[in-house]
Amino acid sequence: MSKMIFVNLPVMDLDASITFYKSIGFENNPQFTDDTAACMVWSEAINVMLLTHAKWRTFTNRPIPPATSSEVMLALSCDSREAVDAMNEAAAANGGTADINPAQELGFMYNRNLADPDGHVWEAMWMDLAAMPSSGSTS
Repeated sequence: MSKMIFVNLPVMDLDASITFYKSIGFENNPQFTDDTAACMVWSEAINVMLLTHAKWRTFTNRPIPPATSSEVMLALSCDSREAVDAMNEAAAANGGTADINPAQELGFMYNRNLADPDGHVWEAMWMDLAAMPSSGSTS
């Protein structure tokens, strides 16, 4: 089996969260989806498990942070600047919040941050490694 990552996120409204994640480009894997959890697939290696609060509490007794806090920012690579913009627009139109931080434009890299309906922070980013400035000599 190849290495994969499963990001587990507690969500208040599972159906609304599934709709949101589909709108920003994820696909649902019904094999790991029921009325308490949904597996949303970004790529062959990246999956997001959306867990109802009740399901989440079967994994840990640590408190669920409020939607206004931020523990991590998860970055998703996009194919173009336009795809970054489209993800942010889809987030805003489907229960999330676009541009929770200022957009970052570095020429070779462009990103915008969004939050899902539960406040989980995502960074939609595009990068052109060929245009990346060199870091100087390595002696």
